[in-house]
Amino acid sequence: MSVEATAAECETVNATVGDRLEHVATIELCRPDARNALNAQLRDELKDVLDAVEDSDVRVVVLTGAEESGAFVAGADVTELRERDMLEQREASKRPRVYERVDDCPIPIIARINGHALGGGCELIQACDIRIAHEDAKIGQPEINLGIMPGGGGTQRLPRLVGEGHAMRLILSGELIDAEEAADIGLVDEVHGDETFDDSVYDLTEAIAEKSPVALEFAKKSVKAASRTGLEAGIEYEAELFAQLFATDDKDEGIDAFFEDRNPDWPSS
Repeated sequence: MSVEATAAECETVNATVGDRLEHVATIELCRPDARNALNAQLRDELKDVLDAVEDSDVRVVVLTGAEESGAFVAGADVTELRERDMLEQREASKRPRVYERVDDCPIPIIARINGHALGGGCELIQACDIRIAHEDAKIGQPEINLGIMPGGGGTQRLPRLVGEGHAMRLILSGELIDAEEAADIGLVDEVHGDETFDDSVYDLTEAIAEKSPVALEFAKKSVKAASRTGLEAGIEYEAELFAQLFATDDKDEGIDAFFEDRNPDWPSS
């Protein structure tokens, strides 16, 4: 089933492919009554749409909140959390959750942070590959205020992005920071106002979508490995992925296109 057909069966996720750019899917989280709080339905539907993306010719995903929701993701659904006991939460935490599904997706995912990304929303953007925020967005891990802690990867991914000190500050205080501070500490990569926000998101998306799909997948895997392996093991992994690309038609097409001064027509598309 296509990405758009899969999304059409969802109540909390919208998706379009090729509307702005060829080979680009824009996935919108749309639960406006709860500012996109991550309930079980939204998480499951997002995973379904990502499954469809992997089976398509999409090369880049832009993940964002629907404009009517007023947020990227305002957090987890607190009502669901209140009703669970320890055994139920342990079951709900079985992997792969939506965070791992985003992190492990072979296709690059850009978080278009068009509003607040709090709690589970902050963890969701951490699982994305690139984060571009609107200047009005607030970002943070306020779980500590509820007597709990981040449980969607925030205690692990956040220190890798911003360092242990900043991660401790945000997680232990529950403080929310603005987009500019998030950029200063490395939690987001770019911050823009209304005039440049979408152009910045889709200019970068276009630059990525023009590249070889298989090279994008391998490059993403290799970069992800940098924070998960030692240096020597990471270099060995990079070298192996690099060598494997020499068995692809994309490598020959890319080099031929370079010599012939033309745009490549990737065989793996």
